[in-house]
Amino acid sequence: MKLTSIIAIYALFWVMSAFLLLPFGVRTADEAGVAKVPGQADSAPAEFHPWRIVVRATVLAAVLCGLYVANYIYGWVTVDDVNLFGTPPGYEPPRR
Repeated sequence: MKLTSIIAIYALFWVMSAFLLLPFGVRTADEAGVAKVPGQADSAPAEFHPWRIVVRATVLAAVLCGLYVANYIYGWVTVDDVNLFGTPPGYEPPRR
């Protein structure tokens, strides 16, 4: 696998991780006991720490990307392992 492919896969995992981690650790103004700003949504966070999300997303994306690349190299899980519907009639697997 080329380095550019690994970087692209890491970027995809990073964006997915950042969106996945956004709701964790968020406290609303009611939970934090802070006064709300007029017009503020009830679900808006009292304090937003983007660097905390960046660090957590970076670590999670590195782990996921590492597992993906290791699976690519060692072939732990292949397409044949996740084939839930069986082989279609007339299909011949590619020769290696």
